[in-house]
Amino acid sequence: MRKSRKTLSLDLRERILASCDEGDRTRPEIAGRYRVSLGMVKKLLAQRRKTGDIRPRHRYSGRKPYFTPDKRNRLGEMIRQRPDITLEELREALALNCTLPAIHYVLVGMNLSFKKNAARQRARARRRQVGA
Repeated sequence: MRKSRKTLSLDLRERILASCDEGDRTRPEIAGRYRVSLGMVKKLLAQRRKTGDIRPRHRYSGRKPYFTPDKRNRLGEMIRQRPDITLEELREALALNCTLPAIHYVLVGMNLSFKKNAARQRARARRRQVGA
C-alpha cells in the first residue's frame, strides 16, 4: 500500500487498468502488486466507466463554493437597488443559509462598499436640524 497521497502517474493508472482487464488477478491482488489501495483500483475502474478518462481530476476535488456566480450577481443587484440594506436583510431576501460574516467577506471580495448605518446617519442629521 502507498502511504503518500501523491497523484498516480498516467502510466501507472494504465498498467493498473490493464491488469484489471486481463482478469487473471483479483482487485486486492492488483492493489498489492502496484502498491495502491483497493479503493484506488475501484476508483479508477469507476472513473473509466463513467467518463472514459483515467487522468487525475484535481479540478473537481475539494469543497464547492457556496457563493456561486449567480448568488454573487444577486447580492450585487440587491445592493445596487437598496444601498442601505443590512446583512441580515440581504440574507433573508436572498434566502441564504450562511452567517452574516460570510456575506460580509463576499461583499469585501466583490469590492462593494457597504454602510450598514446609513439610515441612522440620516436620522441623526434630521434631529439636529429640528432641534436647532
